[in-house]
Formats: sequence, structure tokens, C-alpha cells
Amino acid sequence: MQFRKMNRREFFVKGAVATGALVARPAFAARALSATVRPDRPGRPIAPDFMGLGYEISSVSRPGLMSAGNRVYVQLVRTLSTRGVIRIGGNTSDFANYSPTGTPVSSAFGTVVNDAVLKDLGGFLEATGWKLIWGLDLGKGSEADAIAEAQAVLSIAGKNLLAFEIGNEPDLFSGAKHRPPGYSYDDWLAEYRRYKTALRGHFSGIPVAGPDAAGKTDWVTRFAADEGKDAVLLTQHYYREGQNPTSTIEKLLGPDPKLQPRLDQLSAVSKSSGLPYRICEVNSFSGGGRPGVSDTMAGALWVLDYMFTLAANGCAGVNMETGVNHRDFISSYSPIGDDEKGHYSAKPEYYGMLAFSLAGKGQLLETEMDASAPEVKIYATQPDHGALALTLLNKGSESSVLTLNIKAGMDGKKASVIRLAAPSVDAKTGVTLGGAEVTAAGTWKPAKPEIVQVRKGQLAVDLPAASATIVQIA
Repeated sequence: MQFRKMNRREFFVKGAVATGALVARPAFAARALSATVRPDRPGRPIAPDFMGLGYEISSVSRPGLMSAGNRVYVQLVRTLSTRGVIRIGGNTSDFANYSPTGTPVSSAFGTVVNDAVLKDLGGFLEATGWKLIWGLDLGKGSEADAIAEAQAVLSIAGKNLLAFEIGNEPDLFSGAKHRPPGYSYDDWLAEYRRYKTALRGHFSGIPVAGPDAAGKTDWVTRFAADEGKDAVLLTQHYYREGQNPTSTIEKLLGPDPKLQPRLDQLSAVSKSSGLPYRICEVNSFSGGGRPGVSDTMAGALWVLDYMFTLAANGCAGVNMETGVNHRDFISSYSPIGDDEKGHYSAKPEYYGMLAFSLAGKGQLLETEMDASAPEVKIYATQPDHGALALTLLNKGSESSVLTLNIKAGMDGKKASVIRLAAPSVDAKTGVTLGGAEVTAAGTWKPAKPEIVQVRKGQLAVDLPAASATIVQIA
């Protein structure tokens, strides 16, 4: 049987998914596939705060949303991880005003943040245990505005502040009408340095990140060379495409030809500069996601695969966009649902992120996968010495049985199997992890897991179509 082997740079990434139309079909006989896991060949570590959520600044101005008093929302965040990063920014950050005693306003083109909602945000950070990246207004603000806003954010974030960004997607400033046509990286760098100098004049050692580019990865490369010695993090955004009629489930789960070249560039610049990089704004399709695609089981499978792909390429973390977007409506791709009446819930994408939180710990391990089924993916991690966590994805329309050959003395071990499943790939409800849904209180506990034995270094696991399976071997 032919295998594809991933080298140390591209663990688990190059076997690009190639699915057919994921529609209801008659039952297929399961195919027999093979994979080998190599605990003796460790790869990159996964950062403990890899998990992240991204918000428009307009979310902060929704009273009571990002508050320690919003117990269900706090619990939904903590269920994902007790360590993570919240990024506040987005397009609305370059149309926002900080007014200490003003009335808070959540609006695409006129958000107002005051001290009261910032105080709530500080309590939210304490309650969740997550760090903060905050985007300062460069689009229409001034150095004086940035100083006042930074001072207010510093007062509520304290030790929970990871970094400030100066401007959101400056490589798109011309199109956003923030700057005239022809606005370049050099133009932005000059402004960035003026703002940074002004901020450092008031707050010594204030941590900064950048360039927060939408798509021009060369800006990240140049920023690392120009400012890398004075920054704490490299940041870029990523969306598959703008949502449109061609943004289908097939496309979401299929090959993404532009992703790997971009990750290659980011990984290289991170290594050369010594700075970690983070995809600080991302989701399936921009503009709020594609209804019937981004808000389905397909979104859960996509995000689980995407997060492991980033980790395998040395990314320090990812911030999945959620909640109200820059067009003032709740995005279809939101991991955390919001009915705008004070009720919050776990949506399909949330379950994919939760699955990653179970297995995306410790060090990645090398694997070899049967080359005849590119729609089936396997990721392996070693969270603790002697333990293994395997994540198996079947993004195709046919069921399979995967025989895992596990080397390095795993014989005789017991393995628990937790499944990410749904009624269909386009299901918006009924998604479960470990046979259980996330509760109305934001908690999750798996039902009794399947237990299987590792015999003679092998383990057989069935993989239903459009599902994922986590195998934990103690």
C-alpha cells in the first residue's frame, strides 16, 4: 500500500483534501486504510495559549456581553481553554472612538467605547484567564487619541495585555478610504513609528505587534526586518475568500491552494526573526461567512483541520472571528452563537475548536498516511510523556476503517475514542462531541467513551463520512 510521509516542516499538511460533492448517498462498504504514528519522531510544540477568539471592537461596546457577569459566555470561553488570547480589533476599530464617560455605541461606522465597558472587559479577561490583543485606531484617529485609548486599556488589562496593534489591515487602507490611492507599506511604517514613539513616550515598554495585514504577507516579512527587534508578535489575517455563491461546502473542505505558500512564508520569517506569528483574524469566508456552509458541520471539520495545519506550520496561535461583524450582524461562522437577546450557545464551529482543545496539546508527532485517501487526515500529539492523542478526520463522503500502526512501545495500552459527529455534513444542529452537546450553561462533558485495546502495536478505528475521531492513548 502506498504511503505519503510528511517531513519535519510539513507534518500532516501536504496531503491536501480532495473531496467530491458531499451529499446524501447510498451506504458504502468501508474502505481499509493504514497510517503509522511515530512517537519517536517529535515535531513542533503547540503553544499553551494557541486557542483564540477574535472580536470587532463594536462587540466591546455591547453592554454586558464581554463581562464577568455574563456567566454563560465566560464558561463557553473557559470550556474551550483555560488559556487563550482574545483579539479586539477588526474594521470597526478604525472607525471607533474612546470616550471615557460617553454613551457606548456598537456600530460599523461609529463605535464608542467608554470606561464602563472597558472595565467589564477587564473583568471578562480575569474571569476567563485569557490574554488580550487590542487594535488601536489608525484609520481616522491621532497619536493623542491612541495614547488616551491605550492608557484606558492598560488600566483594565494589566498583566493580561499581550500586545497593541496599530491599525487594522493597513494594506487595505486605500480601499477602505482611510488613505489615498497608492498608500504603501512605507507610508504605513512611517505612521506606525510615529504612533509607537508617541505611545512609548507615555508608557515605557508598551508591547506592540504587527503589521496585522489582510493579505500582503510581504508586509509581515518587511515588518519583521524593520521592527522585529522591538515587537512581540507578527500578525496577519486569513480568509479562504469573500463569501459568495461559489463558497460551498465542497470548497470549504477541499484543497486551499493559497494557504500553504502563505504559511511557508510566515514560518520562514518567524524563524529568521525569532518572533512568533499569529493568525489573529480568520474564519471560513469573510463578510460574515456563507449561511448553510460556515454554520454547519462542515465548519466544524474545517476549523479542526485548519487549526492543526497552523500548528504544524509553527504558528503560535489563531483567533477565530465570532459574534457581531463589521456589517453589524452576527456572523454565520461564529463559534459562539448570540441571539442578541442575551442567550449564547455553542455552534458547529465551536465543536471543532473544542475537539482541537482536547488533542492539540504538547508536541506534534510525525505520521505516515495512506496516499489513496487524501480526504482522510491524521494528526498526532504527545501531551505527556508516554501518552498519545490522535485526531482523525474524514472529510469525504465515504466511511473508512483506519488501521493505525503505532510504534515506540504502545502495545497493550488502552485507548479511548471520542467522536465529533452530526446528522449530516450540512447539519446546523445536532452536532456532538463525545456523544454530548455543550450545555445551556456553557459546560461540556463527554458521554462514556468507546474503549479499545492497542494490540501488537495496532489499533483499528472506523471513520464515518464527514466526521472526526479523537483517540487518546494513556
